[in-house]
Amino acid sequence: MLRVSATPLRPVSHKHENLLRAIFHDPISGNIHWREIESLLNHLGASIESLSGARMRVKLHGYEGILHRPHRGNTLGRGDIQHLRDYLSHARATPSQYEAARDR
Repeated sequence: MLRVSATPLRPVSHKHENLLRAIFHDPISGNIHWREIESLLNHLGASIESLSGARMRVKLHGYEGILHRPHRGNTLGRGDIQHLRDYLSHARATPSQYEAARDR
């Protein structure tokens, strides 16, 4: 992951806050749809650039990473969700960080 610059957290809607909790919940859910992830990333202010195949370059809160759209169907597998979870953690977009920002 490449760190570009730090930006303040934007408030999230109830729907997106629940999705963040689902992404970081253990055991990892196998029922999260890609369109929900794209909506969440856009809502958080990420810039998304399509690359070759199913790869996407995502820049969020100063961190850049590569995510993959699902190849079959629209739901992410557990490995894809783990990769997304790792990326969001590096980008400081975890449920606890948004709850702390909301409570300030």
